[in-house]
Amino acid sequence: MALSRHIPISNDLVFPGGAYAVGPVEPVVDFEASTREQKVQAHDRDSGLPLWAISVFDADPEARTKVVRVKIASRTPPVLPQAPAGAPFPAVSFEGLTATGYVDSSGSRPRQAWSFRATAVRPATPKTTQVPQPLRRPESGG
Repeated sequence: MALSRHIPISNDLVFPGGAYAVGPVEPVVDFEASTREQKVQAHDRDSGLPLWAISVFDADPEARTKVVRVKIASRTPPVLPQAPAGAPFPAVSFEGLTATGYVDSSGSRPRQAWSFRATAVRPATPKTTQVPQPLRRPESGG
């Protein structure tokens, strides 16, 4: 079985409570090619396009990590939608979203973590359908 490194996943599964851009679009720094004096922007391995990152607040009350970064490969910086009047942050949705699992060993104990990439960012549309629920195993009877 061949499984891609980047697993396609829907925006509603990753952000069931919605997602809000909480910072500007920023170039992703290539730490291996950069020096203290000069920062070099990272490029996508597959397409060769520059990588940009958006910090996103995950509005799901059960989310373990409240702010995640979503990377987008694009020739030009992605443009964030405007926040509605009276709202501090714009609601966003991602197209072509993928997840890549990795082991985060930065804390006291290693844990499973996810890196997210997308092909585009768009204004979030109001949800008109029910968010898919995780599959549950049927209870076995005695």
